[in-house]
Amino acid sequence: MKICDEEKICKCCGESLVKIGQESSERMDVIPAQMRVLRQIRLKYACPGCEGIEDPEGAVKIAPLPVQIIPKGIASAGLLAHVVVAKYADALPLYRQEQQFRRLGVNIGRGTLCKWVLQVASACEIIANLLLEKITEGPILGMDETPVQVLNEPGRTNTTLSYFWACRGGDPNHPTIVFRYYPSRGSSVPKELLKNYRGYLQTDGYIGYKLIGKRDSIIHLACMAHVRRKFVDVVKGAKKSGVAQEALEYIGSLYEIERRADEQNLTPEARFETRNLEARPLLVEFKSFLEKKERTTPPKSLLGKAISYTLNLWKELNVYLEDGRLHIDNNLVENAIRPIALGRKNWLFAASPRGAHATATLYSIIETAKENGLEPYAYLRFLFTELPQATSREEIKALLPQNLDRNRLSKFMDLENHNRIDSSTRV
Repeated sequence: MKICDEEKICKCCGESLVKIGQESSERMDVIPAQMRVLRQIRLKYACPGCEGIEDPEGAVKIAPLPVQIIPKGIASAGLLAHVVVAKYADALPLYRQEQQFRRLGVNIGRGTLCKWVLQVASACEIIANLLLEKITEGPILGMDETPVQVLNEPGRTNTTLSYFWACRGGDPNHPTIVFRYYPSRGSSVPKELLKNYRGYLQTDGYIGYKLIGKRDSIIHLACMAHVRRKFVDVVKGAKKSGVAQEALEYIGSLYEIERRADEQNLTPEARFETRNLEARPLLVEFKSFLEKKERTTPPKSLLGKAISYTLNLWKELNVYLEDGRLHIDNNLVENAIRPIALGRKNWLFAASPRGAHATATLYSIIETAKENGLEPYAYLRFLFTELPQATSREEIKALLPQNLDRNRLSKFMDLENHNRIDSSTRV
């Protein structure tokens, strides 16, 4: 920015001012989204010597169309990634996306967007299945479920609740998150999902999980956060804090041990020693306190139910002492399931079982990508471009978020950004 010539005169002596430097200031700006058309030009070649010959073999050749995740579709990998991330990572329903596209001057109906999402999810089912295999490879697995309303389920009313089941496990350094949709909340679901799993299983106190925990190959541990919530509910509804507040103080002390261990960045071995020195005697004291109060507390009261819930899970609540890699609660799974709860407030229900399966597939891919430090849009754009070209199981496995070569993703995005300068491509 410059000042006018009249102001470049010194008011004191009348001399002309000379430039002695500059000052800069910065403000944030945004470039609104833009829609563009990608034109692929395929060159055709013909043999001049065969001109006039009817149906000459091999006289005309043209490069094949690049394979796409939606064959013969008009949506690019980038547009599909944008739609999927907006819906499942940003909780933006398709009808709102339809409105946004209209403001950009493009009419893409909600039905078209829905069709794209279903087709992409179908193409990515092989990725979701490989993620489920990854889940069972690690020593620790957390599991939880959340209700969802699904319309047009055969033999069920539209108000009947179905469930998304969430699993988090695999390599602790490269975690995997998998969602599966089932109409049922029965114990047959975790039994099916975990049929090949051997290791620790951490859940809440739902009876369906306890039955799975009786298998010789699985060691079941419970979640202290669920115990804490039971006593928090008592405190909220009681005139006097009393017993419930004392219980929360015990639990708070157990969490303080974990907080200090996190601050000190303790190894699993050191955490194991710390827990046995500090947490184990505290748990013994806590159990004695609960057993004493149970004798004088009405069992059907909120406090009585909280005490009973805790004591019934006491063995499972102590399992985390066995291994320093284990967590005191199942919050990692609950954090993974939170995007579904947020999305459900916006899109309210799934329109069909097929839509629910698609939602579970795409949430699995996005949340696993996030857990492995990948930006969802960049990863999905890469996946939707590369997956159709993968011809072997090994090539497909290399596309999983846990296995992905970060340099490969970086080079891909650099090339994509370069290609935005010219929307015409010759093949």
